[in-house]
This record gives sequence, C-alpha cells and structure tokens, in this order.
Amino acid sequence: MIPPAAPPSPPGAPRPWWETRAFVVAMVLLSAVPLLYPPVPPLVDLLGHMGRYRVMLDGNVPSLAANYSFKWALMGNLGVDLAVYPLAKLIGLEPAVKLVIIAIPMMTTAGMLWVAREVHHRLPPTVMFALPLVYGHHFLFGFVNYALSVALAMLAFGLWLRLGRKRRYGLRAALFVPISILVWLCHAFGWGFLGLLAFSSEVVRAHDDGRSWWRAILRGVGQSLSLALPLLLMVLWREGGGGVTADWFNWKNKMFSVNTVLRDRWRVWDRISFFLCIVIFLFAIVHPRLTLSRMLTFTALVLGAAFVCLPRIIFGSAYADMRLMPFVFAFALLAIRFRRDTPPVMGWVLAVLALGFLLARTASVTWSLKLASDEYERQLTALDKVPMGARVVSMVGLGCTRDSGWPMWRNAHLGGLVVVRRYGFSNDHWDVPGAKLLTVTNKAAGYWQHDPSNLVVHDRCAARFGRPVSFMLRWFPRDAFDYLWLIDPPPYDPALVADLQKVWGLPDGSALYRIRPGPANPAP
Repeated sequence: MIPPAAPPSPPGAPRPWWETRAFVVAMVLLSAVPLLYPPVPPLVDLLGHMGRYRVMLDGNVPSLAANYSFKWALMGNLGVDLAVYPLAKLIGLEPAVKLVIIAIPMMTTAGMLWVAREVHHRLPPTVMFALPLVYGHHFLFGFVNYALSVALAMLAFGLWLRLGRKRRYGLRAALFVPISILVWLCHAFGWGFLGLLAFSSEVVRAHDDGRSWWRAILRGVGQSLSLALPLLLMVLWREGGGGVTADWFNWKNKMFSVNTVLRDRWRVWDRISFFLCIVIFLFAIVHPRLTLSRMLTFTALVLGAAFVCLPRIIFGSAYADMRLMPFVFAFALLAIRFRRDTPPVMGWVLAVLALGFLLARTASVTWSLKLASDEYERQLTALDKVPMGARVVSMVGLGCTRDSGWPMWRNAHLGGLVVVRRYGFSNDHWDVPGAKLLTVTNKAAGYWQHDPSNLVVHDRCAARFGRPVSFMLRWFPRDAFDYLWLIDPPPYDPALVADLQKVWGLPDGSALYRIRPGPANPAP
C-alpha cells in the first residue's frame, strides 16, 4: 500500500518557496525564456505551417492564388491556425506566430503545476524535474497544433481534478462538453490525451472510494462521457476518407521515440538529462522518505500503454505515438511526493537539485534556439535576392540516418518563409489527405509540389528521409520554378547546376540559383 502524502500546509503557516504563488509565476515565465530571442521560433515543422498561415491570410494575392488554394474545413487539426488568424490581422503574421508559440510552453507549465497542486494538495519541489519536458521532442519538432492542444488539455485536466475533488460532477460534465470540442479542434490527439487523463484519474478516484477495479473502470468510462461529443465530429471529419493509419508495433521506432524524449542539439547532454529523469523516478520509488501519487502514476501507466498500442502514423500524421512519450515521463515525475515524515531539509535539497536541472535545461534549450535562429538569419539573406512572387524549389541536406548528428533538422522547412516573406511558391508543404486546409495547385511542379521533395541526402545514403541530391538536381522541372535554393546541401556535381545562374551563396555550400530571368509578380 502506498503511504499517504504529506498534508497541505495549514492556512497562514509559512510555506517553502516552491509552494508559493511567486514560484508558480516564476516557473511559467521561465518557460517562455527560450523563445524570447528568435524572431521566428526555430521549430522544425513550424516554418512550413507558417507558409500555410500566409496563404490563409492573403490567399487572394495573385502570386499565391496561382499556386495555392485555402479552404477552411471542420477537422481536429486547427489549433494554431485559429489562434493566428485574428491575431495576425492586428499585429502581423510573424509576431502573431511568435506570441502563440510562446504561449504554448507557458500554458503547459501552468497546467502541470495546477495538476500537481490538485493531486498533492501542495507543490512538491520535484515538480521542477518534470518541467523541462515541456520542451520535449514533440515541441521542438514543431508539432504546434498538437502542442497547443496538449497545453489546453493540461489546463483542462487541472480543472477536471479540482471539480472532481469538490464533487461538482454535474458542473464538470456541463463545462467539459465545450472544452472537449475546443481541445479537439486544436488537435484530435490532444483530445485523446485529455480523455486518457480524465479516465485514469476517475478510475483511481473511484477505487480509492472503495469500488473494485472493474467497477472503478466502469465509473471512469461513465465520468469521461462528457468528453465524447468530438467522436461525432471525428466521424464527420473522416467520412471523406484519406490519410493512412499504419506502422503498428514498430519497436525500433518506439525505442527511438523513448531515447529522443529530450532530443535537441547536444547528444551527450540530452541523453544525460533523459537518464537523470529516470534516475529521479527510481530514486523516489526506493527512497523511504518519498512516495508516488497513485493517481498520477496510474495516469503515466495509461499513457505508456497508449504509446505502446498506437501506430506511428494515424490519419496520415506521422509520429503519433512519439508525441505521447514526453508526457509519460512528465506524469511519472509529477507523481513524486513526500511521505508524512519527510524532514524539511530533504525538501530543500531536492528543490535545489530540481531547480538546477530545470535552469540547466532551460539554458541549453535557450542557447540551442539562439544558435538555430542565428543560422536562420544567415540563410535567409538569400531572400534578399528573391523577387516577390517567385517560385522557389528548396532542397535541404540531411544526414543519412534520422539521428545522424543528433541536432534537430531545423532548416528542413526554411523554404516556407519564401511564402511568408515573398508571397511566392515553396515546395515544402504537406499533402495529407483529409487533414489539410491548403492545396497546392502548381501541378507543373510534379513530385516537387510537396514535402519531402524539399529534403535531399548524399548520393550514397539510403533514400528514407530524402532522395539523393544528384537525382533531385537532375530531374526537378525547371520550367515550374524561378529559383533553386540549396540549404546545407551534401556534395554534388556542379555540372548538375551548370545551366543555372548563382546569385547568392554561403561558405557551407548553401546557394541560390536563378533558373530563368523574367519579372515576378508584384508585391501585394
């Protein structure tokens, strides 16, 4: 039997600094620090999404209308689009995107702290070990709609627990009908995440009330029905078909997802950070003065089971299972708490260690994003040579394997800023049937209309994440584009671009080639 947690501090009693409101505010503000410097948040997929936002806002501009069409549709993948649309009309697209993206880790952090407070009735200092997972692989990869939906789900889960603790079940059921719809609209995976959180918490609550496990499971299902309305929306969304669901029980890929929970730039540091999270959890299990919350431990187990059972691709969206893994670890760490007999000195020691870990991870992510932003600025000087409305085919060099070099592929969708800043055409958008608002109409581009035509590898590499650079340079349709933009390219034969005019370059081999002279569309 798991011993009870330490009771909350009596009203008016002095609290340690990690239980104060000032601490909560500081943690939420600290979560925004890594994103303050970069003008454009350097998250891998975000730049491709930003191209879509530009068409969403200015699709009637002739150069955009000639290559894209945008149509709103009811789907569980609208989160940042819906947030950016009104905000960008007030302050511009790039500032709007930056504000929305900064809000995501702040809301996720606030949600984690709220959940911990509701479950433990106080904030254990160990919660700070969980907070670096806000900047997990899922977020740095740029799954921004999912990340926004999870941020809202975390806050909603805090409210769910609070209303459950007060036995306000009727009010909770009424509130969570619209809340579930909002989370689903942001991203369907986030809605599923919220459902798992609500179900697991209610099962443990019912079991603690004296019900058998089977009756507790039934009650958990019943209490979670207030979240079920998006099932109807899901049917309406998916009735048109499209979007494959595949790659079940790919254990190699799942182990990769586990090992890259905190993947950023420096392999050794990221791995040390990951193993430190495991060590802290194991320490809490074996140490006689620490224990675990049954509710949050069970929640972590349910999320872990979902990770094992989910395929890699759902409705055409890749890395569906991987997105859960940072939160499996987050909830496991949030579950740590004191027994009644924990001396204050141990709380201070854990608080100092946890704060040191959080500050170290925050500093490393901040510096990593600063380096990526500076690299963006160097590469984006190429756009000074690109006229408004130009059609640009970008080719970004990748390593031979998905973890080669370890750093995230932050330049992979840099071409999206051709659309954002030059109102032109870029070949790095996604074509996911049933899950897209943007349709590419530049049929002359052929294979080079969509991602992954923007990704190239060395000719000797297996063409898993990109095609060989020589093949791509030799066969891309020159009449469909005005410029070729090579970004960090692997070695290639200069003869393959001998028919093009180089107008810009960097020492790393990045280059911009003009394919043909001629006027581009005027600026909007």
